[in-house]
Amino acid sequence: MEPRNYRMVVSTTRDFVTASAEADRRLQHWLGVMKRYDTSALDEGRNEIAEGVTLDHDAAAGRHGSYSRWRLRETHTPDQGTWQSTVVVRSGNRDNNRRTWLQVDIEHQPAPGQAHIRANTPGIAKLLLDALPTQDGLADVGTVPKFIEPDDVDEVIEELCEQDRRLPIVVASVPYRQDAESWTKTVVEPVFRHLSGLAVMYVLRPEAQQAFNTALGYHPVFGGGIRTYLPGVDPAWQPDAQRHPVMSRATIEAHPGRAAAILAVLPQRLALSHPLPEPLDTLPVQRTRPRPAADTSSLEALRGELRTAEVLLQEAEQREESRSEEIRDFRRLLKRAEDRDFEQIVENDQLYGDLQDAHRKVRFLQRQLEKTGLHALARTPPPETGDRPDSFTEILNRMDEFPHLRFTGNAKKTSELDDQCIGNWVTVAWDALRALNDYAAASAAGTAGGDFRHWCDHLPDDCENEFPSAKVKMKESQTVGNNPKWRAQRTFPVPKSVNRDGKLFMQAHLRIGGGNMVSPRLYFYDDGPGTGLVYVGYIGEHLENTQS
Repeated sequence: MEPRNYRMVVSTTRDFVTASAEADRRLQHWLGVMKRYDTSALDEGRNEIAEGVTLDHDAAAGRHGSYSRWRLRETHTPDQGTWQSTVVVRSGNRDNNRRTWLQVDIEHQPAPGQAHIRANTPGIAKLLLDALPTQDGLADVGTVPKFIEPDDVDEVIEELCEQDRRLPIVVASVPYRQDAESWTKTVVEPVFRHLSGLAVMYVLRPEAQQAFNTALGYHPVFGGGIRTYLPGVDPAWQPDAQRHPVMSRATIEAHPGRAAAILAVLPQRLALSHPLPEPLDTLPVQRTRPRPAADTSSLEALRGELRTAEVLLQEAEQREESRSEEIRDFRRLLKRAEDRDFEQIVENDQLYGDLQDAHRKVRFLQRQLEKTGLHALARTPPPETGDRPDSFTEILNRMDEFPHLRFTGNAKKTSELDDQCIGNWVTVAWDALRALNDYAAASAAGTAGGDFRHWCDHLPDDCENEFPSAKVKMKESQTVGNNPKWRAQRTFPVPKSVNRDGKLFMQAHLRIGGGNMVSPRLYFYDDGPGTGLVYVGYIGEHLENTQS
């Protein structure tokens, strides 16, 4: 399905009144300066601002939130169809951090017998992005790519691995011996020109490339290539790399214009298929009526109402045809997805297990070869690692296999994951506990050399249990820490020998999985220097945060 329409959905920390006023100013500029329409007498309802061009405006405020909405319809000649542009500013009715949502939709409604014309990024979207600080999840959304400096790598990895983001993150690399600024100006920005509002854009500086690619493991980008990272990157899972397409330098330089169009296809498709946030999804249908004309006879007024009814009926027919076409497209996509879902889940589980076994074997053989110098030992199988659990409930029953860990959390919440489990979650959780147990022993002995993330990045040679550092987050955001409700959700039981209150705010956590809204996490507290143990306070579904 080739995407036809444009959709931008972002949020801003500006309050509704400020954001709505700024949107109104930018709309006036877009219409009056860039499109050269008469905007001198705009009001609520329908405004005729040129021949074949109308602007509908409606707004409301109440206990369920406020919104302001503008809809521009341009029909310059009947045989070209109608271009419809919609701008929405909306406050949330359950928005804990006072987020204001912005939505821009551009849609071509073809005349009978005419083909759809694909919509590109409109000027109003760029104006709004430049005027307001906008975000998608943890990432800032803008109109030009930002550079990834060495100090930015950890932050960008967090953005990539975030399951709840809507937009893809597109990262361009710089070829060897090329100046980053020059390459960005002459190559990257032209190729990124259709991505404003559809993706988060980055350019990876050469000096940050090694750290970035090391942290991402199977998902690197280099050599002047561009990679599109979909939401919920899993750095430890090799098959996941297939979800995140790469465009080579050769493709980009051969046909820059074509490369720019191709690069926008996936973000545009994602934008249209992703469910709208609840505040935007619950907006009432826009049913704008023209303002009554002054000083007209009753007959003339009736004729005007009849013309209006005919126009509204035509608009309704166009909307119905557009929605029907969207439904047909989504049904085709759904059928293809259903056909491959089951096989993909089974295959991914097997691939992840095979990959982990291969890593263990390689490390074992390397150590043997270094010790003995006998190449024949390369064929020696690694020692048995024991049976892996099949469920989270079984993990809880086998926690005594980890002498340096103590589970203090809610066992019921952990067992509930079994009803929602997908993919490799149980395997990842088991591998996480094995690695955490090794770290806990070293922490108690004073030989860990740093926190758990450092341990994962600098695994001792005699340690077999690996865990990807990109799935480790040692600290929560300031927003989460300052929110009493979210902080309480992350406060878990510990012995009074650890904290006299018998509970502790745990910030360090591991990403166990993604793929749906559950996205399980494991929270822990390192008390190696004290009681000599690491306390696992929670294994369960993703707790609330700014994206919940």
